[in-house]
Amino acid sequence: MLILNKTAGVFSKPSKRNMYEFLRSFHFHPGKRFLHKLVLGIETSCDDTAAAVVDETGNVLGEAIHSQTEVHLKTGGIIPPVAQQLHRENIQRIVQEALSASKVSPSELSAIATTIKPGLALSLGVGLSFSLQLVDQLKKPFIPIHHMEAHALTIRLTNKVEFPFLVLLISGGHCLLALVRGVSDFLLLGKSLDIAPGDMLDKVARRLSLIKHPECSTMSGGKAIEHLAKQGNRLHFDFKPPMQHAKNCDFSFSGLRHIIDKMIMQKEKEEGIEKGQILSSAADIAAAVQHTVACHIAKRTHRAILFCKQRDLFCQSNAVLVVSGGVASNLHIRKALEIVTDATQCTLLCPPPRLCTDNGVMIA
Repeated sequence: MLILNKTAGVFSKPSKRNMYEFLRSFHFHPGKRFLHKLVLGIETSCDDTAAAVVDETGNVLGEAIHSQTEVHLKTGGIIPPVAQQLHRENIQRIVQEALSASKVSPSELSAIATTIKPGLALSLGVGLSFSLQLVDQLKKPFIPIHHMEAHALTIRLTNKVEFPFLVLLISGGHCLLALVRGVSDFLLLGKSLDIAPGDMLDKVARRLSLIKHPECSTMSGGKAIEHLAKQGNRLHFDFKPPMQHAKNCDFSFSGLRHIIDKMIMQKEKEEGIEKGQILSSAADIAAAVQHTVACHIAKRTHRAILFCKQRDLFCQSNAVLVVSGGVASNLHIRKALEIVTDATQCTLLCPPPRLCTDNGVMIA
C-alpha cells in the first residue's frame, strides 16, 4: 500500500472535499442487507473508464463504461495526456453510475479493486488516485489488480472452467499465451516480441486512411479492417506469416507491418494517388492482412497447445483454450482458432464481446 500511495502521489488526486461530496450524493439504505461480499472494480488502464460492482458469487450487480474511441479516432491514435484528461473528467460519474445501477452505497462495499498494471501510466494513475481516496474515506480494503490476469480469468465468470487451461490474450496493447494454473499462477509460454496485433491492425487501417472510407469512418482500425476484409479477395496479395521456423510460441507483427507499408506505397505509385487517399485495392489488402494475422496467431497457438498436450499440462478431463481481449472479437481470427482447436480436440471458449474488451466487471 505504501508503494501504491507513492505511485499515486505522482498524479493529481481528487480533493477530499470533492470525494466527500461524491459520497454524500448516495442514498443509504440502513435496512438493506447483502448476503454476499461486494467488490467495486475500477479500470482505467488505457482509453476506457469503467467500473462495476460484482458479488462473491459472480453476479454483476451494476456496471458503467465511458469509451474514448470517438476522440482518439479524430487524433489518429491514443495520446496519453488526452486519455488521462478524459479519465479525470469521467471517473467520478462512471463509478457513481455503477454504484447506482447496483443499488449499492459505498459504505456497503467489502473492498475496492483497481487495475494498477500494465497500461498507460497516466491513465492508470487516474484510477489509482481515485480509488485510494475512496479507500481512505471509506476505510475499506484495497485490492491491486493485474490487468492481464483479469482478462485471463474473466471466462470463469461466464463458464465453468477448471484449472489449468490455456489462455490467449490478444488486444491493441498485448499479445501473450499462458497456461493458467490458478488465480495468481501463470506459466508464460509466448508473447509478442514487438507490437500487439490490435496495434498493427490499427496502424494498417490508418495507413490505408480507412477513416475516410464512408463505411468505416466511425469504426476503430481493427473493426474497419474486419469490415472491409469481407468485401476483399485475400488471394490478390501474398503476405507470409512471420516466424514460421521459430521453435517457440512467441509472436511478431512489426516486420509484417513494414512489408505491408512498402506494398501500400508501391500501390499508391501504381495508381497515381497521394498518401491519404483510399486505394482501389484497400479491401483486398484488408482481407490479406487480416488472414495473415489470423494464420500467425493460429500457428503460434497451435504450437502452445501441442506443447501443453505433450507435457500433460492440461486438465485431465478437458483441454481448454480461452481467447480474450479486443482482437478476440474478430470473427475471422476466431474461425482460424476454431480450426486449430477442432484439430487438437480442444474446447475453444471466448467471453462475450462486452467482456473481451476492457471493462470494470473483470477487475471486480
